[in-house]
Amino acid sequence: MFVIGLTGGIGTGKSQVARMLKALGAVIVDADQVGHEAYTPNSEPWQAVIDAFGKDIVQPSGEIDRRKLGGIVFSDPDQMTKLNGIMHPRMARMVAERLETYRAEGTAVVVVEAAVLFEAGWDVLVDEIWTTESPKQDVVSRLKTRNGLSEEEVVKRIDSQLSTEEREARSAVVVDNSGDMGTLEHTVKSLWDSRVKGKVEQK
Repeated sequence: MFVIGLTGGIGTGKSQVARMLKALGAVIVDADQVGHEAYTPNSEPWQAVIDAFGKDIVQPSGEIDRRKLGGIVFSDPDQMTKLNGIMHPRMARMVAERLETYRAEGTAVVVVEAAVLFEAGWDVLVDEIWTTESPKQDVVSRLKTRNGLSEEEVVKRIDSQLSTEEREARSAVVVDNSGDMGTLEHTVKSLWDSRVKGKVEQK
């Protein structure tokens, strides 16, 4: 099984690239989805987060208010470190278990899509790392529209992440998402043909 770690800053096009790789035959493990599962009410990670950040972040439904929690951690690096210390190891175990299941099923290509691939130490779970890159002004515009965030909130989120330069230096592939969707699709297809197809055929 060939495992690609797909990372990149918030709003740089990871999800679009993941969808394109899925269309080409890859199975996707979405770290956001894994995170949502980890926050399932009454689960062990859910309780650990509440113990650390208080009951004020719990909605009447029992769900953790991700926006409220985000407001706490994105404005305070120490709080972000505390949350990551709780969630990253637990999510790593969940991702590793999922990969083992796919391996046992004979899956050829799996993509682990995770914004925090490096920060969480999940890079050891994959064979090759691809990172998406997009101009900062495009990211700000996308997130203001998509997430309803203010420019200040967007910049806080960008600044809380690993720098683009460090991500790229640690990646085998940089996927340029500075053009339109058609250009991105062509880029992804070329990468699949040149870097993935041969490996899958060998296996």
